[in-house]
Amino acid sequence: MSLPLIPLLLLSGAVPPMPDPDTPPVAAAPQDQSGDIVVTARRREERIQEVPVAISVLSGATLAEAGAFNVARIQQSQPALQFYSSNPRNTAINIRGLGAPFGLTNDGIEQGVGFYVDGVYIGRVGASTFDFVDVERVEVLRGPQGTLYGKNTTAGAINITTRKPSFTPEVRYEATAGNYGFLQLKGSASAPIADDKLAVRISTSITRRQGTIYDTKSDTNLHRLDNYGVRGQLLWRAAPNLDLTLSGDFNLQNPLCCVQYYVRTGATQRPLNRQYAALAAAFGYAPPSTNPFDRKTDLDADINSRQEIGGASLVANWDLGSATVTSVSAWRYWDWQPANDRDFVGLPITTVSQNPSQQKQVSQELRIASNGRNKLDYTAGVFLFHQTIDTQGSQVQGSAASRWLLNPGASVAPGAAGCATATTAACNPLVLNGLTSRNTISFDNTSFAVFGKLNWEALPGLRIQPGLRVNYDKKSGSYESIVSISNARYNFVATADNAAALLASGAATADQFNTLAPQRYSPKFDQWNVSGDATLSYDFSRDIHGYATYARSFKSGGINLSGLPLNSTNTAVDLTTQTVKPEKVNHFEIGLKNQFFDRRVTLNLAGFWTEISDYQATVNNNAINVIRGYLANAGKVRSRGFEWDSSFRPSQRANLYFNGAYTDAKYTKFTNAPCPPELSGGTAITNPATQTPAAAGTPGFSPSSCNISGQVLPGISKWALGFGGEINAPVEGGQVYLGYDGSWRSRFSSNPSPSAYTWIDGYALSNFRLGYRKGKVNAFAWVRNAFDKRYFELLSVQSGNTGLIVGQPGDPRTWGFTISGSF
Repeated sequence: MSLPLIPLLLLSGAVPPMPDPDTPPVAAAPQDQSGDIVVTARRREERIQEVPVAISVLSGATLAEAGAFNVARIQQSQPALQFYSSNPRNTAINIRGLGAPFGLTNDGIEQGVGFYVDGVYIGRVGASTFDFVDVERVEVLRGPQGTLYGKNTTAGAINITTRKPSFTPEVRYEATAGNYGFLQLKGSASAPIADDKLAVRISTSITRRQGTIYDTKSDTNLHRLDNYGVRGQLLWRAAPNLDLTLSGDFNLQNPLCCVQYYVRTGATQRPLNRQYAALAAAFGYAPPSTNPFDRKTDLDADINSRQEIGGASLVANWDLGSATVTSVSAWRYWDWQPANDRDFVGLPITTVSQNPSQQKQVSQELRIASNGRNKLDYTAGVFLFHQTIDTQGSQVQGSAASRWLLNPGASVAPGAAGCATATTAACNPLVLNGLTSRNTISFDNTSFAVFGKLNWEALPGLRIQPGLRVNYDKKSGSYESIVSISNARYNFVATADNAAALLASGAATADQFNTLAPQRYSPKFDQWNVSGDATLSYDFSRDIHGYATYARSFKSGGINLSGLPLNSTNTAVDLTTQTVKPEKVNHFEIGLKNQFFDRRVTLNLAGFWTEISDYQATVNNNAINVIRGYLANAGKVRSRGFEWDSSFRPSQRANLYFNGAYTDAKYTKFTNAPCPPELSGGTAITNPATQTPAAAGTPGFSPSSCNISGQVLPGISKWALGFGGEINAPVEGGQVYLGYDGSWRSRFSSNPSPSAYTWIDGYALSNFRLGYRKGKVNAFAWVRNAFDKRYFELLSVQSGNTGLIVGQPGDPRTWGFTISGSF
């Protein structure tokens, strides 16, 4: 028999493949005796079509065929999933447009999409940028999941399960080579140490690829891949009903990434001599190319995104007959060593901007779940989590900083080659040259939760499934920024204690402290909250299942650890902005899961409406006379829409899939948002879309904040599709096959406040593969982004709102060859 690899077909319980006499099976998602796909999304084994949750499943074989070797790559097949990463620390996983504030990095808040590997909650989302190592399946759960996962999952969860040690000796291998020097090697081996008692599994993955962006300054190709991972597992079957699995892993990533550079410029409402064209002309500067798809940049600062992640876990399963008790104990660490060019141009404006961080976490989960399918099933658990983060931030301004960042006044005409006089700070490089901020940041996070869910069959086919979670979070931290400068004109070390005296004496200037401000504070937060959900499901028949869910959930509150707004003289921190309230989520969902024609056709539908109050985002606060943004609660957002997952297998020789999502995600109330670049530096307005001037005294808008209520959330396309399939034919005892995977998404905003300059146009991507499989060997050639579509993953606004828009392009066309197998 065979399992023709259904490219990205196993979405939401696609029909299992039919037997085929030509080839033996290829590994796929786990199945029960009837061939149905089995998942553990609700912390117990269940047939996917009977789980009343919008869920997609990708098997390890499917991931390998599609070249989806990390979370970033699976989003092509998952229309409701969004993954954004300007570097591993600045990474966000969103589902249905929700999960993390777009473009915001702050150690004091958490993601709304839970990331789990073998049941272990991963506290740093940067781990999601690593390659999958020996993965059995990836489950993507959409919508709040907090009553079962015990940690923030207000938007959904990604649940990764790796292959377990086997008492039957096994070796798996996979080797891939391609253009841009792409090389990826994966291997795993499993064997018994003591018959039926002890087994071991070792897995590893190495990925190398040259960069796709050329840096003219260093003569180096940037945006490369350089990943290494190894995982070891030891399975001890201590008793017939008790097994323990000890796991350890180490992962290292050391790429020269992640690069953003010139895309376009747009007019702001600043004086012309403070916009990009005049600033660049003052230095005689021009980027190496104004066509971003020439893939050239000219960084004048070091760049790197080195991260190291590892840990150990012990998972115990004790089968009591009617129920199974599971314990998951884990320790993990994360070491982040970055280097950035945060001014995005080849001028010495900001020569250093980086936040090296070290995280450690320990967690303990203990739960009990009923076995089998009964009139009353249950899952209950306790979750403990403790995390510490230490960050050593630094920022250094260069010789071009004064002219680029400060107001030169009328002494410099638009487009002038330099300063006409040295009477303003902007015309004196010494004002900011060498200005340095050293930030010491610490964070301590303790979380405790009790959670549970019942599944009661009140009538034949009708199940009532309530869930509850009681959660406690305690967070504390400290932030201290010390600002210094030493050059021919200035020489001081400024702390929160002496900043006012330095300003009064003239040893330091307001321009300097407006650029980098000394401050110190120690925020604290703690709170209990109660989450709950209720699902009503009905089995209309063996293959048709409907459900309706209401969930009330919370994303933990937090503390500001990226600096606070100061008063108008930059001499006092506004301590009222230290903490951030939890997000409160109300979620409604209905779904219908269908299979027809002897399960050859699968069609799963879901509609949802999610409202979040106290949404966590960057805000501006004019009441304290600052223009500097900071983390706070920003009114309300709403995400609503519908999704479908479908697959069709007309014969043993063909299969098709078509998945889609319509998502309408908006700010329903956000009155103090940072303004988009085209409104920066302007007068009060009443409508950000039309830039209509406001009458004197009109509330709502000002030069430093905008009311973007009714505007779309960033990063989310209104429409997203995934589609494709495979055909095969028997040849010489094996199969020749042709596969295609396509995706399309409509345009989306790439700025927290929608801007005319930062919309990313919709785009379609196409991936092809042609291969031959026989026995346990599979070899295929592939091409990804086959039509060399030019598109952006991100667009950003240069700090200071000069009108410069920079971007991070998606990969160009790549091609290569893969061979895999097992014995």
